[in-house]
Amino acid sequence: MRELMIKGRSRLVISLGITIVAALFLVRWVLRGDSSAAEYEEISPSVGPVRSVITTTGVVEPQTRLEIKPPISGRLEEILVREGDTVKTGQILVWMSSTDRAALLDAARSQGEKAVAYWKEVYKPTPLLAPIDGEVIVRAMEPGQTVNTSDVVLVLSDRLIVKAQVDETDIGRVKLEGRAIVSLDAYPNVKVEGKVRHKSYESKIVNNVTIYEVEILPTEVPDFFRSGMSATVEIVEGEKENALRLPLDAVRKKTSDEGTVLVREGRWGKTASRKVSLGLADNSNVEVVSGLREGEKVLVHRKASKRTSSSRAVNPLLPTGPRRR
Repeated sequence: MRELMIKGRSRLVISLGITIVAALFLVRWVLRGDSSAAEYEEISPSVGPVRSVITTTGVVEPQTRLEIKPPISGRLEEILVREGDTVKTGQILVWMSSTDRAALLDAARSQGEKAVAYWKEVYKPTPLLAPIDGEVIVRAMEPGQTVNTSDVVLVLSDRLIVKAQVDETDIGRVKLEGRAIVSLDAYPNVKVEGKVRHKSYESKIVNNVTIYEVEILPTEVPDFFRSGMSATVEIVEGEKENALRLPLDAVRKKTSDEGTVLVREGRWGKTASRKVSLGLADNSNVEVVSGLREGEKVLVHRKASKRTSSSRAVNPLLPTGPRRR
């Protein structure tokens, strides 16, 4: 009987020892973490630029696209302009003959130059005039072609703009006269400044998405702009040069302008959750309007596997107060 009691106590001591060792390993694992455990990195808010933009696509198009069609049927005798030429209101663009004049001139050519000169003097050609100041962007016909009143001979544009497609969820963030930056797919390294000129009042459905067209007016139209070119457009919602900012993953947002951060507080470095007011945000940073000062320590949730030699992962449960030397 006594031997059984001794054996039972030995088993109890062994079981208790195993439990204590397992508990110690568990505590050590929680405090230190492994390669996949979540850890925290201490950072401080920085001061720098923050720019909130709406990025979308667009197409270069004429602001006013005007098709020049002949008022009568006949034949084009002379076209005085080429694509890219600048024209003024009232300038003669094309000389053409009516169907009757063209027939008379053709008949006179069989009679000699004097007959042709006579009919040219008696029966004057019809001019096509430029109705606006602008640029020739299309020359659709050539001299000698027969045309009717529905044919387009030339196309004029007063200036080129960019029409951007903005999702309905973002259209409220677009402000008239707001700044925009345009880069063409053909010239991706060239940034063209512009401003928002107009927001359409009627939506369109593109690929099952409701969009609104926004007209971007370049401050100065470069020579390499061509109608139909594809563009990437950044519409600036707001920007600040010297904003107090934090990485996006350091803030837990509650609303668009409010969130919480995990900070070190007090002499012993205890952790606490603090409310902050938020402002502009870009793809990597968010502006902290109030609730945090430059130099304070903020804990950012990281993965232990993402630690580098330049960042120190810490456990938020451990204080970082002064140590004895």
